[in-house]
Amino acid sequence: MTNFKLQILATIRNSIANYPDKNAFYIDGAYYTYRQFAERVSAIRGVIRAAEINEQIWGLALHDDLNTYASIFALWMEGKAYVPLHPSWPEERIASIKEQVGCSNALDSCDAPYTGDLLDDWLEASDEDLAYILFTSGSTGVPKGVQLTRRNIAAFMDSFWKTGIDITPEDRCMQVFDLTFDVSVQSYLVALTRGACVYTVPYGQVKYLYAASLIQEQHITFGAMAPSMLTYLRPYFEEFDASSMKVCILTAEACPVDLMEAWYGCAKNTEIYDFYGPTEATIYCTYYKLTRGGENLSLNGIISIGKPLANVQAIIIREDGTLVEEQEKGELCVAGDQVTPGYWKNDEKNASSFFIRDGVRYYHTGDLCYWHESGNIMYSGRIDQQAKIQGFRVELGEIEHHARQFYQNERRVIALAFQNVQNLTEIALFVESEIEDPKSLIDYLRSKMPSYMIPTRILYEPTFPLNKSEKIDRNELKKKLQ
Repeated sequence: MTNFKLQILATIRNSIANYPDKNAFYIDGAYYTYRQFAERVSAIRGVIRAAEINEQIWGLALHDDLNTYASIFALWMEGKAYVPLHPSWPEERIASIKEQVGCSNALDSCDAPYTGDLLDDWLEASDEDLAYILFTSGSTGVPKGVQLTRRNIAAFMDSFWKTGIDITPEDRCMQVFDLTFDVSVQSYLVALTRGACVYTVPYGQVKYLYAASLIQEQHITFGAMAPSMLTYLRPYFEEFDASSMKVCILTAEACPVDLMEAWYGCAKNTEIYDFYGPTEATIYCTYYKLTRGGENLSLNGIISIGKPLANVQAIIIREDGTLVEEQEKGELCVAGDQVTPGYWKNDEKNASSFFIRDGVRYYHTGDLCYWHESGNIMYSGRIDQQAKIQGFRVELGEIEHHARQFYQNERRVIALAFQNVQNLTEIALFVESEIEDPKSLIDYLRSKMPSYMIPTRILYEPTFPLNKSEKIDRNELKKKLQ
């Protein structure tokens, strides 16, 4: 079933009707019931209606509060879509996004009084209408918007439940992701559509430490996390008790085998899954269930990304577009109801990112993979110059663009991703220049980009090395990071 109204809105309405006095959210030390959540949704729907604005897309200022989550559902019930806007982003980035979508309205922790129930009178909307637009890094310096429709979200939820994961009203589900990141959508939808409680990590907290306290003190039973979070927690595994967890999803980054084996030591009763997926395929598009104490498929120490979800088709192709043989590496491409209709008003990017094969529309993931004989997909790395930082996808070209802007295009710059001693991904920026104080450059970059995109190392080289093709030798530069 991939109908948004039935798959999402109706099931959450049922949760409200069936469990009004059960907790729906735990936010910054306070519980909120499904009744309180429903009252906030109704109040915010009243505000949206009173505005009498016909715009389909609304901005949504993100806070870790009940009003922000209620605003999402209020907009959906009004047949509208939202674009998330983070208060910590530079004003220029927020202005650019609002200008691109033509969005003049923004809900910002709306605290209007509750005057009556507005949960049943839903505005009719097509499943082809947008649910939200997530803006990701763009190599031109302008963020690009990934459009996700109601059909995309409904198809994802249908796929998710067909993995065999089951959530009940008694579950306690952790939501650790920034609301600008699509895994957050899974984190709250899975809980709310089953009458469970969502436990969030407040902004400004040390995320992995707060998540650890939630798991132990609130006895979390389900949660999705990036492997980097477990990497930070790993020194404390011996004293850490995650035995309450029934299911743990690792996602957003490559998943190391040794980390998972160590995690099993404190997640003693946990089924662990590795879920993979670009934003363009709606949160996840493949999954692999790990075997405790057994052999798990891996490549270069990285867990397999598994098999396609129910509403996803996957192929792996050579550069010429032909299909690879088993064990032969190529680019993973995906199709199906979860795949975005495209980037917001970006014909050039759409033309390069999607293609038709045998009447089916596929998305180029940019990931190098191959088929294992078991039918699982093995992940080998990125084909292009993108990197995953704290779970966020970053185009290194965007960092280079802003750095060149700082130098008024008078100096060459190269951004490279590298693994630190903790095996986490960081970004280094090389500048073709004599050594100087990087403070002004870093301050400028902070005014243009989110914090996760700011390079952690700035290195100066009087002259960049060149390869035989007279191009900057990135491999030689990368040696300096070892």
